[in-house]
Amino acid sequence: MSVVEQARRARSAAEALAVTTRTVKDAALRAMADALVARTPEILTANAADLAAGREAGLSAAVLDRLALDEGRVAAIADALRQMAALPDPVGEVVRGATLPNGLELRQVRVPFGVVGIIYEGRPNVTVDAAGICLKSGNAALLRGSSSAAHSNAALVAVLRDAVAGAGLPADAVQLLDSSTRDSVKELMRARGLVDVLIPRGGASLIRTVVEESTVPVIETGVGNCHVYVDAAADLAKAVAVTLNSKTQRLSTCNTAESLLVHADIADDFLPAVLAAFADAGVTVHGDARVAAYSDAVVPATEEDFDTEYLSADISVAVVDSLDAAVAHIRRHGTGHTEAIVTDSQPAAREFVARVDAAAVMVNASTRFTDGGEFGFGAEIGISTQKLHARGPMGLPELTSTKYVVTGDGHRR
Repeated sequence: MSVVEQARRARSAAEALAVTTRTVKDAALRAMADALVARTPEILTANAADLAAGREAGLSAAVLDRLALDEGRVAAIADALRQMAALPDPVGEVVRGATLPNGLELRQVRVPFGVVGIIYEGRPNVTVDAAGICLKSGNAALLRGSSSAAHSNAALVAVLRDAVAGAGLPADAVQLLDSSTRDSVKELMRARGLVDVLIPRGGASLIRTVVEESTVPVIETGVGNCHVYVDAAADLAKAVAVTLNSKTQRLSTCNTAESLLVHADIADDFLPAVLAAFADAGVTVHGDARVAAYSDAVVPATEEDFDTEYLSADISVAVVDSLDAAVAHIRRHGTGHTEAIVTDSQPAAREFVARVDAAAVMVNASTRFTDGGEFGFGAEIGISTQKLHARGPMGLPELTSTKYVVTGDGHRR
């Protein structure tokens, strides 16, 4: 089936979803969760085929880990759907309203986008998360996953479609596009008028391609060259703890710190401690000449290192002479995702927050907190690094638009 035909079916399903009550949507989400658990063996069989193909293709251990499913991971994915069902329904929420001087009643209410296309790389959990958050927000989902997860995604979507249909909703509310060639991506990016918005989730190359080539509106997500700046007024023990957590709590996520900036006034005390902590954690430091002076283990950093989202046990480190220099470095190399300052100076914190241009700014807290769940939003489709419509963790409200409802009594202008 062509992408255009799938998009037409999705639009028909979206019309039904737009008027579906929360009770029905939540029942469908719970049915999806139950079906995933009940049919775990067939999901794991499909996943095993992907893992075998991945090993044969020479995929890295980190990529294989992101691809792998087991009973515990499937159960966790199902639990996420149940938690989604417990969240408030954004559809129909009144954003603002008033009675105008002429007596007209004006309301701005949340409505679904309609058809949401999601292009993502080899994480099968995204298949379920994306389908669930789209359904909860009243949208039909067109899912284009990675070829490396083709068997897993096909099995998951088959389970989800059966459950959605069993709950009385159109099965075409969840559809999987062919991942065997790039043609489906190109068709999806050209389906303007049938697809309302595209959301790419993955590496810089994927996101750049979708943003530059799509005629469908795109919400840009993900790339995170995140910094931790340790200010002259920082508590050193706190700074080591925040830095280490930002880098090592999980290496392969977009909110992981990839660069550390250290004020020159505390470099003599802080750098030996943090370099030792990195060494113990198995992190390779790519440092400028001032950092390299503190350890023979430091790899000389290039300009490219400071632009790199490593997603691995690597970090770039530089010494800066001032908060101004730190902000300038971040503006030159950052990606607008998450930036952090560690300081006991309120003026420094306020200045950093005001001047750094990012979706999230942390003060004395790990970059790893930029997350829909950690923010209390529950479900999240990704971290938007753009500035229009949605910025930061994209929860259910960010998968809606609004319409104005104007009620009169024969009013004429």
